[in-house]
Amino acid sequence: QVQVVESGGGLVQAGGSLNLSCVASGRSFSSLDLGWFRQAPGKELEFVAAISRTGGSTWYEDSLKGRFTISRDNARNTAYLRMKSLEYGDTGTYFCAVEPTVSVFQTSYNYWGRGTRVTVSS
Repeated sequence: QVQVVESGGGLVQAGGSLNLSCVASGRSFSSLDLGWFRQAPGKELEFVAAISRTGGSTWYEDSLKGRFTISRDNARNTAYLRMKSLEYGDTGTYFCAVEPTVSVFQTSYNYWGRGTRVTVSS
């Protein structure tokens, strides 16, 4: 059992920055790969970024590379998503997912948070 809780979403103007946090508890956080996904209204979940259990490897959706940064602090059971130069298209609900079962790019993770909403205004 893993409990996943995201936080940090909110309203931000285009061009601004926002930092999201993901706290996972219940199992050894350091043993689990983790990913961020987002869902815009009316659209399917979209891969954003992922990070390996030790933080040694990271993966990004190509269009977001350079603007978004994923990191983790295993001592605090927390992962982060730093978003810069936000655009209107970044609007959506951002989900933290833990323990992929197929690959970090797919939505087949075992545990999900409820999401935190990000709204980007002009």
